[in-house]
Amino acid sequence: MTTASAAARTVTSRVLSVLDAFNGEHRRLSLSQISRRAGMPLATAHRLVGELAAWGALERAADGRYQIGLRLWEVAALAPRGLGLREAAMPYLEDLYEATHQHVQLAVLDGVDVVYVERISGRHALGVRSRVGGRLPAHATGVGLVLLAHAPAGVLEEYVARPLVAFTPLTIADPARLRATLDKVRRAGHAVSDRQVQMDAVSVAAPVRDLEGRVVAALSVIVPFDGMQPAALVPAVVTAAHGISRTLLRRAAA
Repeated sequence: MTTASAAARTVTSRVLSVLDAFNGEHRRLSLSQISRRAGMPLATAHRLVGELAAWGALERAADGRYQIGLRLWEVAALAPRGLGLREAAMPYLEDLYEATHQHVQLAVLDGVDVVYVERISGRHALGVRSRVGGRLPAHATGVGLVLLAHAPAGVLEEYVARPLVAFTPLTIADPARLRATLDKVRRAGHAVSDRQVQMDAVSVAAPVRDLEGRVVAALSVIVPFDGMQPAALVPAVVTAAHGISRTLLRRAAA
């Protein structure tokens, strides 16, 4: 980044760049690392990090590095697609977990990614890439296929115009194949993502709807590829998703 372009950035954009320096692979950063990843001078990073830490958006760990602070989590929990949805979904996620003892996840669509807003996992469940607050490209996940299948036409057209990243040889990376898969998901009422993100995992997902019948989230179970058959999980996943939808409907009507 040139000096001129850096100088033209607003204070808000600089603050957001500091926060954006953190992700799942970079959860704790030194001041110099924040400066470099945010693309700003060290002195500027020092001032902004100090202000963010004073407010509680960042916290300084014992080793001197910084991490996301609890205050930022408190604010993020107010997002309507987060806290309210999670509260409605949790009893059904717990029931589905007790039936499977595998990863049970709830996700929403944000741009071209799915964002996981809740997950219940067992100690012996398969290791997976997803995490609460984490993102994955929508086309490569069960929840993402459900959300894309029910997204407005403009969203899908914009999505398929972008390169489709492939995580494994089985990832749907061809736009025509993705369209065909989404048509199948709409007809079936659920999605099965077969080893798209990692070769040892399969997910089964179903849509969660709001008062107007719009798909606002998706629920999934991830199981080992050599474990239980995905088809056997479909009724339980669809039933749980319907239960969450009914809860959202009752709350909206109250």
